[in-house]
Amino acid sequence: MKTTERLSGVWAMLAVCLLIGSAAGCAQAGDVAAAVEPGGTAPLKMQAAKLETTDTVSQYGITWTFSRKVQVGRFVTGDYYVVGPVTVAKVSPAPAGSGKESRNGSMLNPPVTTAVGYDGRIKGFDPKSAAAFPLMLKPGDSLVSSISLAERQQNQTFPNPDRRRTTETGPMRTYAVLTCLAAAAPADAFRPAYCDREKKRLHRARDVQWDRLPSVKAVPAKGVPAWAKRYKMEKSFTAEGVPTLAWLERMFERPWIDHVYGWHSRETHASESMPGYGREVGRGVSMAAMLLCCDFTRQEKTMLCHRMIQVGIDNWAIAKRGKRGSAGGWPAAGGFGNGRKFPIVFAAVMLQDPEMLQINKHADEASFGEDEHTEFGKSWTGATVRFTGQYPLIGDRQIDRGPYEHLTPDKWPGRKKTMSEGYRRCCTSICWVGQALAARMLKAEKVWDHDAFFVYVDRWMHEDDAKAVEEIKKAYPDWGNGVRQGTTVFDPWIDAMWAAYRKTLQPPPDGWKPKE
Repeated sequence: MKTTERLSGVWAMLAVCLLIGSAAGCAQAGDVAAAVEPGGTAPLKMQAAKLETTDTVSQYGITWTFSRKVQVGRFVTGDYYVVGPVTVAKVSPAPAGSGKESRNGSMLNPPVTTAVGYDGRIKGFDPKSAAAFPLMLKPGDSLVSSISLAERQQNQTFPNPDRRRTTETGPMRTYAVLTCLAAAAPADAFRPAYCDREKKRLHRARDVQWDRLPSVKAVPAKGVPAWAKRYKMEKSFTAEGVPTLAWLERMFERPWIDHVYGWHSRETHASESMPGYGREVGRGVSMAAMLLCCDFTRQEKTMLCHRMIQVGIDNWAIAKRGKRGSAGGWPAAGGFGNGRKFPIVFAAVMLQDPEMLQINKHADEASFGEDEHTEFGKSWTGATVRFTGQYPLIGDRQIDRGPYEHLTPDKWPGRKKTMSEGYRRCCTSICWVGQALAARMLKAEKVWDHDAFFVYVDRWMHEDDAKAVEEIKKAYPDWGNGVRQGTTVFDPWIDAMWAAYRKTLQPPPDGWKPKE
């Protein structure tokens, strides 16, 4: 499909000014009329139109049926909203079963929690958290509905390259979000976060700061990655190994339902909606972030940009509502917590949202794996930044998964002494590279606000670990982790982009080295 054809639906949406025949609606119409055509400076010429009046709405195979005809609109990313209050009489596929046999669940205003009401096979399933129909929606409400899979399956959006990881299967197929508003939204409004109960502010596409996106050449890699060939995903890449916009647009198309705190959050990640394991979340975010920094036209980048911003808006609401130690987002736990912070940083930069721009101030209880896994301090290798362990926050209870890099290998604690080093190599560092490079290109290091993360990624990509590997094997002859520093392992295009552009950014790549 040509770019112009692919974007036609989006701009058709933007060309509709949503009114409800009120003074507020007229004011919104005036605001929308001042929106700027992406790629230019001329205002969009929009014709006013009424909301659709209907008693059903369908998206991604999910249908909501209302008790009467209601006014319905769509956000710029395609998600639906309804002008309420309204009653959802039923949803299809209908919720079915009970206990572990529960399927196709919905949740109203899902909290940041360990409990979910989507499917009885999810470890944190709680039937009390599932929505029952008929259901009244008031302005400010968000209804998340789901479709379950008959059998668990490997994630399809971004499959785990290692087929042996059988735990990376889930019972969920897809989700859709229905939002209830008091009045029509501007045609270019992003969907408010599904965890944002107040919905006081609607971000708008007209506010996207396109001049903040860099435009570098997408350098070629060494062809299509081996894992993509194995999963018959060659069309997701060009012949030179560059990911396609179409593939990543699809990866970010549907809501990333990610409000569940804990290891079992991966079970809530629907196979048609978002990557499953946190490492793959980080890899997907890295690829999308790097493409958005490349020299495609503004029109070509619009869809992916909007969808990345939407994930950032959703993640921001989760981060603000979390409480560290109980339910606080995506903590350091091996690969679990990767890839959730960058979309917030991206949305902050592109929207210049004053709260998002100060992430650590306004979401000080939030947990992000990249930050909790990295700290300044002397490593046994001589580096000045180190990895804090697989589970640094519970290192007092599972010492073989807590801090260890301050010690030489022969003194690593616990029974499984190489556990944390294994996770440093297999499931964390390798998916941080593209995120760190993209954040540097966006000049967003201060927005990210955790310098140790950027310095650590420099260390990962530039420290020669040959002698370190020898020392580890000397202490643990059976240690066989084959992942070496200096690469992302699975994503050669990210490696190529790092080689081409990291050296042009400040501070220099050797910033991780000890001071003389």
